Amino acid sequence: MSGFTNNEGSGIAVQEAAHLKPGNHAANWRQSKWLVLGELVVVALIFVADARHLIPFSKTPFLLVLGWISLWVRKIGWRRIGLTRYRSWKITLGMGLGAGLLLQGFELFVSQPLLVRWLGKQPDLEVFRALTGNLKLTLIFLALTWTLAAFGEEMVYRGYLMNRVADLLNRTRRAWIVSLFAVHIGFGLAHAYQGLTGIIDEGLMGLLLGLIYLRTGRNLAVPIIAHGIGDSIDFVLIFFGKYPGM
Repeated sequence: MSGFTNNEGSGIAVQEAAHLKPGNHAANWRQSKWLVLGELVVVALIFVADARHLIPFSKTPFLLVLGWISLWVRKIGWRRIGLTRYRSWKITLGMGLGAGLLLQGFELFVSQPLLVRWLGKQPDLEVFRALTGNLKLTLIFLALTWTLAAFGEEMVYRGYLMNRVADLLNRTRRAWIVSLFAVHIGFGLAHAYQGLTGIIDEGLMGLLLGLIYLRTGRNLAVPIIAHGIGDSIDFVLIFFGKYPGM
């Protein structure tokens, strides 16, 4: 896939190769695969702590802080992993809006109905039932959608984790493919409260957002907007009592 590489990514690869020259011990340490493995162990521990209800509300902020620390230690900015507009703001907003609508349509009318038919269960969204008819609570969740979910999860899963798994495997084409699937198994499991149907459906949606990230030359702005649009539609439907299965 041509989206797995771009000029900016090539430039980064050249810089990383330069850092690994003999004698540059500090740079070698920052690019060490042992560092990657250490970070992924911490990620796994955060997931375990969350599963045991030791983390209040959401693990996303903890993962985001870990990602920020990782970038700071390696002297890399978020812009280097895609936090910038795609070509222009007009294109970025248009692509994000279009992708969000397409992904949400696919989920509501294709993937989720098929999963419900195969598994015999709707995703468990009971935790959101209080939003139905409650404008104040819905507005709060819409704010969380664009901060914690759209921005936070894209920074963590597409920006930080996909890159670190690819780093572990030398950032080859195969590395990005492995990263795409491995990270989004984790993304699906992060939604375990929705039951098996929700885990698979959210994992699939995450994988599609990951594909958008890769196809836009590893740009985060487009999937952030797409994610926010999709989740906003979900909460509006829940507010009006129109979400399937609720």
